[in-house]
Amino acid sequence: MTSKVFCAAIAVLAIAIGAGTAVATDVATYHNNMARTGLNPNETILTLSNVNSSSFGKLFTMPVDGKIDAEPLYLSSVAIPGQGTHNVLYAVTENDSVYAFDADNGTLLWQVSVLGSAETASDDHNCLNIYPSIGITSTPVIDRKSGPHGTIYVVAMSEDSSGNYYQRIHALDVTTGSEEFGGPTTIAAKYPGTGDNSQNGYVVFDPAQYAERQALLLLNGVIYTGWTSHCDTRPYTGWVIGYSESTLQQTSVLDVTPNGNSGSIWMSGAGMASDGKSIYFLDANGTFDTLNKKGFPKSADFGNGFLKLSTENKLHVADYFEMKSTRKESEHDTDFGSGGALVLPDMKDGNNKTWHLAIGAGKDFNIYIVDRTNMGKYSPKNDNAIYQEIDKALPGGIWSMPAYFNGSLYYGSVDYNLVQFTFSQAKLSTAPASSSAAIFPYPGSTPSISANQTQNGIVWAIERKLPNDILHAYDATNLQNELYNSTQAGTRDHFGRASHFGTPLIVNGKVYVGTNDDVAVFGLLSK
Repeated sequence: MTSKVFCAAIAVLAIAIGAGTAVATDVATYHNNMARTGLNPNETILTLSNVNSSSFGKLFTMPVDGKIDAEPLYLSSVAIPGQGTHNVLYAVTENDSVYAFDADNGTLLWQVSVLGSAETASDDHNCLNIYPSIGITSTPVIDRKSGPHGTIYVVAMSEDSSGNYYQRIHALDVTTGSEEFGGPTTIAAKYPGTGDNSQNGYVVFDPAQYAERQALLLLNGVIYTGWTSHCDTRPYTGWVIGYSESTLQQTSVLDVTPNGNSGSIWMSGAGMASDGKSIYFLDANGTFDTLNKKGFPKSADFGNGFLKLSTENKLHVADYFEMKSTRKESEHDTDFGSGGALVLPDMKDGNNKTWHLAIGAGKDFNIYIVDRTNMGKYSPKNDNAIYQEIDKALPGGIWSMPAYFNGSLYYGSVDYNLVQFTFSQAKLSTAPASSSAAIFPYPGSTPSISANQTQNGIVWAIERKLPNDILHAYDATNLQNELYNSTQAGTRDHFGRASHFGTPLIVNGKVYVGTNDDVAVFGLLSK
């Protein structure tokens, strides 16, 4: 597959509105596509010349009932019963509410609670990672072809007055918010193993011990969920659980540390990535076994690894990479799992060989690029089997994920500049090609990119700063060229505090930022 074809395949869904008319864009999954590139290549309104504090700024806000920790999603031209056709912005909160707003003027179209009878959102389990309540944390996923009008899938946590906890997957009609396919389905699972919380030869999924932090992945009719712990409080292991998008019935279960402990999946809110066939993600600190003759862990414990899952037949780890210091890094909580994986477009080297690559980084300051056809596995002596490793490239470590555009990769590490690396002949530059003047405190920043194909590329990033976080816009060809930030017009564009791992959504001339109590909307100002 050529790079051009790959980029077309992973681009956000484009829908023609009538023959020969304009193209409308949907953003129906985290970071725009399954590859998690963060790129909207169909943005024709926002340009390098009009994104500035004179013509661009905050337009309005959409109030909600609690924190938005997920990235908002967007559908164009949705027919809402009795209310006409709208471009719709979907947002979810930690109070277990789902909202549909008119994306152009902020009008509330519908709101539903997914709580069961006499339930509340979960308490924070004495962990400040998700607080003060845990409801819908992960970014949902939407399928416009599912159900009669399209379906948004969400995972929600709740508790009842007796102290029982529930994790459920919901399928909601995008036009009304009504439950579909007999849902919701309560999440329960067991997997062969003797690790944490095992009984009678099986590790058992305890809904109280987990949160669904990473964004949902829809792949070939299956919604894949991945689970993290509360502040590394054991017992817990590393679960991936799949559900049919048409029935909400469980289709697959995998535990990646079934005979050990830890190994959660959270990636600072990023979603498991896919090339359309396999699943890729970074696993957090956890048990990693000695190897069998095939180079795989003897007890199938893959903690702190870059994992490739096959979805054919039974869900399983098909390949992996672990750095030589993996066990030491797990012991010191300097793990891989704080960052998100990104599937890169196919690239040709100087010998015209095509490479199929993926990239990831965690807390150890290094960038790791793997060959998806041979990820490198593990060597206690060196990391030479990996495709490319750039040491100390990301001072401060990664609690975010990168974005990719037109041969460049953008990373925002903790207490460091936003940086641009470039690819040449299928290799990443070992030093940044450009960097921002701004420094991004914890948790760094997950950038998003808007562009009109390869023109007018703009990198958007959120800087955490009390009392008001800052939205930045940069020229994608040179991060030293800042086009706009939300402090340049005094208090006009202040928007409060963005969500924990805030990821801006850019579509149809507007930028949407989830906050602690609303969605802030930026765009071109009226003349």
